Amino acid sequence: MSGEGYEGYDPLRIDRAGQAEAFDAIGDRYDEAFPHKEGQLVAGRWLAGTLPAGSRVLDLGCGTGMPTAAQLTESGHRVVGVDLSATMLKLARENVPGAELLRRDMADLTADGPGGLGRFDGVAAFFSLLMLPRAEIPHALRMLYGMLRPDGLLALSMVEADVDDFAIPFLGNTIRVSGYLRDELRQVVRDAGFEVTGEDSYAYAPASTDVPPEIQLFLHCRRRA
Repeated sequence: MSGEGYEGYDPLRIDRAGQAEAFDAIGDRYDEAFPHKEGQLVAGRWLAGTLPAGSRVLDLGCGTGMPTAAQLTESGHRVVGVDLSATMLKLARENVPGAELLRRDMADLTADGPGGLGRFDGVAAFFSLLMLPRAEIPHALRMLYGMLRPDGLLALSMVEADVDDFAIPFLGNTIRVSGYLRDELRQVVRDAGFEVTGEDSYAYAPASTDVPPEIQLFLHCRRRA
């Protein structure tokens, strides 16, 4: 199975306009608006506790580093966090000085070659793939498959919603999001080469934001050989 990069996609045609700028403007208000991250903490504990000690872990869309990069680092793992927002990365460097934090677009990630990040034992992708149009999500999952070592683990979360590149107001800005209903999400993940070994869902109402209540889906996945 191919797992390197967005095969068949021209990165110059991928539209990220406004996404990073919105999170640059939001800054640390994100953690204020989303103070209760129960599902993310539970999934992070699963990832941190299931991986061998000292594993190398990618935090995809690390944001401010809280709670996941901090949680994984405190568990003794070697964390590489990537995000497109310079402001979020600045906050992450303050919050998690022990992590390696890089400004990267998901479409540019690869294990090998110039700028390659190497391979990982685990990946945390909490609410990062929902920032992509649906057409890109299977390619992003195959990219993660290629960056994981055999039997590597993926902790993935999405919001359950039947939407594709849908514009929503978010903390005074506009972002575009995609989602799946849970059966379709499971299938997309399996088609990318992962076994779904566990699943949790949470009803979540953000604090002090114009985003409506949502159902958050968390999948525990293992890379099939």
